[in-house]
Amino acid sequence: MRIYISADMEGVTGLVDSADVQPTGRDYERGRLMMAEDVNAAVRGALAAGATEVTVNDAHGPMRNVLPESLHPAARLIRGRPKHMGMLEGLGAEHDAVVCVGYHSRAGALGVLSHSFMGHEIEDIWLDGRPVGEIGLAHATAAALGVPVAVLTGDDRACAEMAEWDDSVRTVAVKYARDRFAAELRPVEEARADIEETVRAGLAAPPKSPAAVADSCTLAVRWQSASVASTLQGIPGVTSTDSRTVQARGALPGLYRQFGVWMRVASSLTNQPPYC
Repeated sequence: MRIYISADMEGVTGLVDSADVQPTGRDYERGRLMMAEDVNAAVRGALAAGATEVTVNDAHGPMRNVLPESLHPAARLIRGRPKHMGMLEGLGAEHDAVVCVGYHSRAGALGVLSHSFMGHEIEDIWLDGRPVGEIGLAHATAAALGVPVAVLTGDDRACAEMAEWDDSVRTVAVKYARDRFAAELRPVEEARADIEETVRAGLAAPPKSPAAVADSCTLAVRWQSASVASTLQGIPGVTSTDSRTVQARGALPGLYRQFGVWMRVASSLTNQPPYC
C-alpha cells in the first residue's frame, strides 16, 4: 500500500497566526516542528494500517518547512520549489490514497488563516462554476488520477469544506475557528493521537474509489490585480470574463499544473510568492 501525504501548515495543531507559518514570523521555527509532528502522526497511522511506502510532500509556502531530520524515518520527503504540481507534486496513479495534513478553508471562509493559494492576490476560484479552494482542487485533481482522498486534518471549517466535496473522507478537527486568526485548540497530544488513529482507520479498509471526473472542466480565478489577469491572457487558451477574472478549459490534472504557471506569473508581477 503506497500512501501520499500532502502537508500544508495553516491547519496544523496549535497554529493560528501568520507569525506561526511564515518563515519571517517570530514563531515559525516552533510552527515547523508542530507541522512535522502532525505529519509524523499521520505517517504512524499509515504504517499501522499496513502502508509499505509513505511519501510526504511539503506543500506550504516555500515548501521546505519540514526539517528532514524531524520527519518519521519511514517516510520519503519531497521538498523545495518550484514543483510542476505544487501541493500534489509526486502524486500518481500508483498511490492507493491521499492524506491531507494541516489544510485550511478557502478564501472568504471564516476559518483559521483561510485563503486560496496566494493569500494577497487571489480573491476567488471556481471549478465548473463551483467555489473552490485548495481542498477542492486537491480532491478533484487526485480523483482525476484515480486516487481517493482518505483523510484530511485541519480546523473545523476545513473539515466542513472537505465534507461538502466528499463526505466519505474522514476528517480530524485539531482546532475550532473563533475568527481568522483565533481558535480554540485541542490539547496537542489528543489531536495527534486522533490524527494517527483516524489515518489508521481510514486506510485499514480500502478507501472509497473517487467518482468519475469529467473529461474537461473550466477553472476560473479572480485576481486582486487587473494586470495579472491581462498578462495571463497571453497564455493560449486563457480568456477573461471581466477585467480581473480569467478562465481556461481542460482536463485535470493538466489544468492544475497550468494553474501553477498562472501563480508563478502572478508572483513575478506582484512580488507576492505563492502562499498555500
